[in-house]
Amino acid sequence: MEGKTTVKYLQSYIKQKDYHPDLLKDYFLKLAEEVGELSRAMRKGLKAPNPNEIKETIDEELWDVIYYTLAIANLFDIDLEQVIKAKEEMNQTRYPSSVVFEENR
Repeated sequence: MEGKTTVKYLQSYIKQKDYHPDLLKDYFLKLAEEVGELSRAMRKGLKAPNPNEIKETIDEELWDVIYYTLAIANLFDIDLEQVIKAKEEMNQTRYPSSVVFEENR
């Protein structure tokens, strides 16, 4: 799957599956909850032993954080692929690096 799942696709997928503008507060609370669960998994070093056993691991919690982040972006009609590009341009100015952000990768 490496290199085949884009942020644009994930946003579209989540919007089709889970788009409820009236639940903005709930999405944010769920995001905060998932960050807490990620913190716990990291503190305990709970890494998945294989791709099929991710329950309550850093792996699972990272996806949950990304999921709710993208769901919130959808509620505000924010194209995160564009935001990523713009923010990386800002970061390159503020924190110059020899590593250059490449679009369409």
